[in-house]
Amino acid sequence: MRGGGDPAAARDRPRGEAPHRAPRREGPRRRPARLTAGRAGGGPRRRCEDLPATRTSSRAGSLGTVQGVRENTAIDQLAEDHTRALVAASPLLATVLGVPGSEHLLDDLSPAGHDAMAALNRATLSRLADLEPVDATDEVTAASLRDRLGLELESHEAGDHERDLNNIASPVQGYRDGFDLMPTATAEHWAHIAARMSALPDALAGYAETLRAGVAHGRVPALRQVELAVAETAGLADADGSFFTTFAAGARPDGSPAAGALAEDLARGAAAARSAYATLSQVLRDEIAPHAPQEDAVGRERYARASRYFLGATVDLDETYEWGVEELARITAEQEAIAREIAGPDATVADAVAALDADPARRLVGTAALKAWMQERADEAIAKLNGVQFDIPEPLLTIECMIAPTQSGGIYYTGPTDDWSRPGRMWWSVPPQVTEFNTWRELTTVYHEGVPGHHLQIGQAVYNADELNWWRRQICWLSGHGEGWALYSERLMDEFGFLQDPGDRFGMLDSQRLRATRVVLDLGVHLGKPAFARYGGGTWDYDKAWQLMKDNVNMDDGFLRFELNRYMGWPGQAPSYKVGQRLWEQIRTDAAAAAGEDFSLRDFHRRALNLGSVPLDVLRDALLG
Repeated sequence: MRGGGDPAAARDRPRGEAPHRAPRREGPRRRPARLTAGRAGGGPRRRCEDLPATRTSSRAGSLGTVQGVRENTAIDQLAEDHTRALVAASPLLATVLGVPGSEHLLDDLSPAGHDAMAALNRATLSRLADLEPVDATDEVTAASLRDRLGLELESHEAGDHERDLNNIASPVQGYRDGFDLMPTATAEHWAHIAARMSALPDALAGYAETLRAGVAHGRVPALRQVELAVAETAGLADADGSFFTTFAAGARPDGSPAAGALAEDLARGAAAARSAYATLSQVLRDEIAPHAPQEDAVGRERYARASRYFLGATVDLDETYEWGVEELARITAEQEAIAREIAGPDATVADAVAALDADPARRLVGTAALKAWMQERADEAIAKLNGVQFDIPEPLLTIECMIAPTQSGGIYYTGPTDDWSRPGRMWWSVPPQVTEFNTWRELTTVYHEGVPGHHLQIGQAVYNADELNWWRRQICWLSGHGEGWALYSERLMDEFGFLQDPGDRFGMLDSQRLRATRVVLDLGVHLGKPAFARYGGGTWDYDKAWQLMKDNVNMDDGFLRFELNRYMGWPGQAPSYKVGQRLWEQIRTDAAAAAGEDFSLRDFHRRALNLGSVPLDVLRDALLG
């Protein structure tokens, strides 16, 4: 369907809603994100000998592509030097990577901190220009460094960091989220937590300074995002309901409640954290909001830059929008056909949802049952795929399924540390009011976050230390590559025969339909595309996008609203799932055509995953060039 047609026009009513069901709200992968990987700052620098040593490979042929021992190259050394500088500058990145020594510190996101990161990126690119690749691995590293650091500099020069504020992946959330992966077993661990909470006033003051610079330069986040952040920061500042209050009160070092000096330090730290967020909330309300634009759309120039940042590829945005319209119509038709198979010849999608939700065999009650089911399904997928569709390294045969300590509704994956002391984990952050879960909705989520999704993808890159330097296996992360692979994995499991049950396949299409809807509304709003006629024509805006979401996404209103606000404030990220999947599928099709009868899907996947997360244009060149 081209020309702005309406794929939902034939339906008489919105899709059904299910109260008390778990949302499928995705946060960014718990990998180095913009807060941690793209920011430098002050604070004491840590000695290089405290960081993992530059590797010399010793495991020959571990994943089928490494032949013998690959010695460290000058480009590898440059990438590792850059990573060491990042980790030294970003205590939150160190926490993500499991590198000890800076647990009491936080990142500097002041203007000076951003300038320091830009200087590091320029210096690395300058050194890179003087180096020649010695093999194909070096070529991929060099191309990826140029793409990632070049875009970081482009974004810095455009002042994007001066309006870095949204409801899911800005420093407001990043500083708080930094506590989620901190160890909590011992008194020393909790002392680090107390010190890090006490560091929040200075850290958030630096971030506020950057936002003020944005006001001075006419670069201010949209009013909707500012208002959302005011509410969020006020919640973190509330003495009774703040995360920091409950987190500190729940300290159980060595299995016992914190006492004495440690308890006092934790109480002071929590109070400092609450005060810091209260101050930021006031800054946002009194200094930023009066200058914030009403318009959600960021326009073509900023959107094109964001799209390249998340995809690592340049796509035709207008063609991509038209493809998104067609893809939404195609998935809708496919899901409607299965709805009739599930609930009768005249059934709608809403009827099928109701029938599946009413099936007691597809219902889980309580988070303990959810966790057990997640673990069973994840282990089952690993057992059945290993040695058949994929060659899964031994450390990746283990995945831990976790109920997150927060209650935001997010579902996400955290990768293993380099030394495998912390395994890969699938996390589900369950809101307190959610007590029941429907397996038909969430089986595809297990495949997305586990195997063959993020667990295989991220873990295999970590395992492939013979081939990949530290930057390649732990720092370089692109949403289009990573989330595109995970969404591609959902379809793969259908292709491999794991979704023969109509309800499970219906759930996979439910997930795919959400992602296609994102493409339409995200590009539609931010690029000012014509809206569907059923929504009143004109150009896409927030209210019309809301109706599109209501018609196509099976979530309750609270989570739909969160998602839509996310798309308005984080342009280009949400479409990178579906567009990334499209690019993965195109690369696979081209590789199969080039290889002819010699094409092996198992070999294609092995070669692709051994590269780690790379820009999708680099992936194409590496696999097809």
